[in-house]
Amino acid sequence: METAVEIVGLLVSPIHAYGGRPDDGPRPDPDGRRPTAVEVRAGLGLVGDRYFGRPAHRRAAVTLFAAESIDTIARELDLPATPDPLLARRNLVLRGFPVDELAAGRDHPGALFSLDTGDGPVRFQAHRPANPCRWMDVVLAPGAFRAMRGRGGVRCEPLDDGVLRLGPARLRILEFVPAEA
Repeated sequence: METAVEIVGLLVSPIHAYGGRPDDGPRPDPDGRRPTAVEVRAGLGLVGDRYFGRPAHRRAAVTLFAAESIDTIARELDLPATPDPLLARRNLVLRGFPVDELAAGRDHPGALFSLDTGDGPVRFQAHRPANPCRWMDVVLAPGAFRAMRGRGGVRCEPLDDGVLRLGPARLRILEFVPAEA
């Protein structure tokens, strides 16, 4: 299965800006955290990101998020405007595919998929969901932590080296075992 999507946000950050107590607010993030392209390295993550090459994070080095999740949360919370999806601190924000469906569950493995923005496909193995934290109530809106449950994205392991860019992309599901109904 192949689907046209759009990468609407990229985040590479050398720091964990949402550390500590949410009531104290996030730490400043260095410039350049919203690039127009990212360099992906197999088994390591995104070059320049805080999780790059960390053994404990190899299966979760890249987080994928659906922009539609933020749209839904904004409607459910009756927000006057849709928050910036990069405030959720996920590395790749896609529009056009329900990325939460790619995650592994108790009864099925995560999907094997690729993304291609014109420089060749980059394969990823989806693993566990990227669950939200209480920081979402501070940086998005009160109630966002609860509203994001089940729509926080998916943690992935990059299987190929490559480049991904903002803009149109092709998402191809290479192997998927759907959850049993």
